[in-house]
Amino acid sequence: MNRERVYYFLTLLGYFTTMFILLAWYGWLNPPKTVSPSIVVTLLSLPLFFALRGMLHGRVYTVSWSLFLSMFYFCHGVIEAWSSAAARPYAIIEICASLSWLIAGILYIRAIKGSQTKQPV
Repeated sequence: MNRERVYYFLTLLGYFTTMFILLAWYGWLNPPKTVSPSIVVTLLSLPLFFALRGMLHGRVYTVSWSLFLSMFYFCHGVIEAWSSAAARPYAIIEICASLSWLIAGILYIRAIKGSQTKQPV
């Protein structure tokens, strides 16, 4: 298995783990009490669905701009871990998943760009 495929797999793993932890966290495990859980799940997961098609196809442009989303979810996890002891385990999973998405995505883009420049013309 080449480097690009490993990095791509790790990028998707972080992306989907972030998506599923948000759905499970706010949908079933620890739903909010002041706002409808469906509204929170929709608002938090909707940006992830904009990148879904491009992420599944391994498009470098989509992976690169989705990394900005991963930073948002990293910040969200840090804030939740800091402010709520009940949500801390879910927030730590979100932090790890978004960091995996970010780091593997950067490595994937570098590997793809590096292999494109090394091919003979």
